[in-house]
Amino acid sequence: MTDLLLSTDARGVATLTLNRPERHNAFDEAIVARLTGALRKLAEDDAIRVLVIRGAGRSFSAGGDIEWMRRMSGASFEDNLNDARALAEMMGLLDNFPKPTIAFVHGAAYGGGVGIVACCDIAIATERATFCLSEARLGIIPAIIGPFVIRAIGARQARRLMLTAETISAARARSIGLVHEAAPEGTANDLLAGIVDALLRCAPGAQAQAKTCIARDAGRTIDECLAQESAHLLATLRASSEGREGLSAFLEKRVPKWAGGESTGDVSQAADR
Repeated sequence: MTDLLLSTDARGVATLTLNRPERHNAFDEAIVARLTGALRKLAEDDAIRVLVIRGAGRSFSAGGDIEWMRRMSGASFEDNLNDARALAEMMGLLDNFPKPTIAFVHGAAYGGGVGIVACCDIAIATERATFCLSEARLGIIPAIIGPFVIRAIGARQARRLMLTAETISAARARSIGLVHEAAPEGTANDLLAGIVDALLRCAPGAQAQAKTCIARDAGRTIDECLAQESAHLLATLRASSEGREGLSAFLEKRVPKWAGGESTGDVSQAADR
């Protein structure tokens, strides 16, 4: 049995499942490497439209495996540095994944598990999910995932949760912006399905451009330079194959070609010209 499962459906929805339920889906260097490889491969696959990440068993992910951390505590600084860089690379790939990503959190998400949640575009939690930045209890800090978590919940909330290592509920996680939804157990999968359907109705190239714009524009001053960049991008997208197809489909009252997973052009390349 592999510790990372990948399934895809005919619509282009890929699901990566952390599959170490006996270890609460904690990850070590091997899983980090496998996740890195899977993210690279899926990012380059034009047939993939949406990525869902979830955990097997009772937990989403306990973060770093304690045996892995014990091994690294006795390793050299260089080995620790390379190990940390590998984790940073994996989180960065998820954060910059060019297609929509969803974290489906049905149980405990601790440490690096919270990092995965913060790196995804959309996060859904069931009501029994719990969250904890537990690193301070072990004498370390969430250094790799910290920037992603701070971006998601803000510095004020991060100060408390990183310093106290408190466990919070799904409802609290929703109130501070770590997850978008905290749904009852019986309806969470239906909520996930509805969000996936909504994503599939949108143009894949436009979604990739939206992700790029959000990363580029967050925190920027809205000035003439940003206005001109935005105007140039909008003009480019309107004239792209997706833009023309989207308008034609709307006027003709039909479903656009990409709705079944078929892309109508590489908007990202057109916008770069």
